[in-house]
Amino acid sequence: MAMVCLTDFEEYAKEHLSKATWDYYAAGVLLPVLIRLRPRILRDVSVSDTRTTVQGTEISFPVGIAPTAFHCLAWHEGEMATARGTEAVNTCYITSTYSTCSVEEIVAAAPNGYRWFQLYVYRDRKLSESIVHRVEALGYKALVLTVDVPYTGKRRNDIRNQFKLPPHLKVKNFDGVIQEAASSEEYGIPSNTLDPSISWKDVYWLQSLTRLPIIIKGILTKEDAELAVEHGVQGIIVSNHGGRQLDGGPATIDALSEIVDTVQGRIEVYLDGGIRTGSDVLKAVALGAKCVFIGRPAVWGLAYKGEEGVREVLQILNDEFRLSMALSGCRNVAEINRNLIQFSKLT
Repeated sequence: MAMVCLTDFEEYAKEHLSKATWDYYAAGVLLPVLIRLRPRILRDVSVSDTRTTVQGTEISFPVGIAPTAFHCLAWHEGEMATARGTEAVNTCYITSTYSTCSVEEIVAAAPNGYRWFQLYVYRDRKLSESIVHRVEALGYKALVLTVDVPYTGKRRNDIRNQFKLPPHLKVKNFDGVIQEAASSEEYGIPSNTLDPSISWKDVYWLQSLTRLPIIIKGILTKEDAELAVEHGVQGIIVSNHGGRQLDGGPATIDALSEIVDTVQGRIEVYLDGGIRTGSDVLKAVALGAKCVFIGRPAVWGLAYKGEEGVREVLQILNDEFRLSMALSGCRNVAEINRNLIQFSKLT
């Protein structure tokens, strides 16, 4: 079967992954309001340039890989394949704390890749501290602090499926660091490891540990965006954790504008969630996102053909984005702005 769009990869993954694995990845989706494009014509789009920068580093187009867990469930080489596929396309890969390959293995697999590391704050602060020092020494270029999981959301299908990592897989970053759970375990580590007391003061604590840029992932309101700027972080990822945490929260594309308007260019704003086509990328960039990140589509690509599948997913998005730009009259990313956007009235 020819893989023409990201839905093709999704359908392949659904057919070939176990039910429990598919349900784990698929849980939680929010539909955004309808956003249409206002294309400009007769603009000489014979040459186009999709390149942009994030945190001062050039990437091939404004799409990176969002942090998602347990890639070895989808493909035997797991995050190492994801890292190689992302490196080949020259964009950013945010490595998840909950990887089934270690941060060292990921760097060795793709030594020239551009990587950020996604971090949680744990009750045992030494756990967070040690992984920060590890990834900084390995050349990761930013820390992405996930802030929307003081507690894990109620993931009904995971409960029904009694989801657990198979015995041959581990959360490799904590292998030998966290003692084996004596009783209850949640997603590969002991229950109650995450710290629900996390607050803005922990941003200052994290800044005291590292010189890496800190990007906060999980902001959905202008009030928290303003607080993020005031606390000196270098970026925000507008994210609802793939719809897996709070029922009834907004789709990220709907939350983006108020956050961009509040930040006013003081720090970079990114978005994850719901990106499936090149025109989705164009809309997010037009609304002020510097870059978007894809989660589930990367896993679908992995399930299809490992490193090559990840590369194909990114290449299809790049090609579609380039075409959407041209059909909207944009020759480069700098020409994309909010004048391209029309919100449909839902009446």
